Amino acid sequence: MIVYNLACDNAHRFEGWFSSAEDFDRQLQEGKISCPVCRSADIARRPSAPYLNGRASAGEDRNPSAPTAAEALEIVRRKYLQYIFEHTEDVGERFPDEARRIHYREAPLRSIRGQASRSEVQDLRDEGIDVHLIPGVPVPPDQLH
Repeated sequence: MIVYNLACDNAHRFEGWFSSAEDFDRQLQEGKISCPVCRSADIARRPSAPYLNGRASAGEDRNPSAPTAAEALEIVRRKYLQYIFEHTEDVGERFPDEARRIHYREAPLRSIRGQASRSEVQDLRDEGIDVHLIPGVPVPPDQLH
């Protein structure tokens, strides 16, 4: 398995895993590789450091400081929530009304967060208002550990 660092023409960086260099070349020529962010098929390999897989002694971790998948996912979740809290205004239960006011230019354009029922979210989407559900109950950044 070969892992390549890739980037699209919009400078979005991502990884691609291939069975061989020839497999990468074939998929690239056939247009089967696209950016996961913008779907651009104009992809180029980026420089990457080689990974040397040395033999570890029995019972010895190859990289004991590397987080487990669950730990890495938790780190990403916390950073996501922290970003949301730092870059949005909490409007609480007024969310559906405030989202409409912003959409119809009756209130200043800004990013907001708050509470809405699933039916309220669907009504907003039916009106063409772009809203996103945040899974789980968000916790303020000062309570994230």
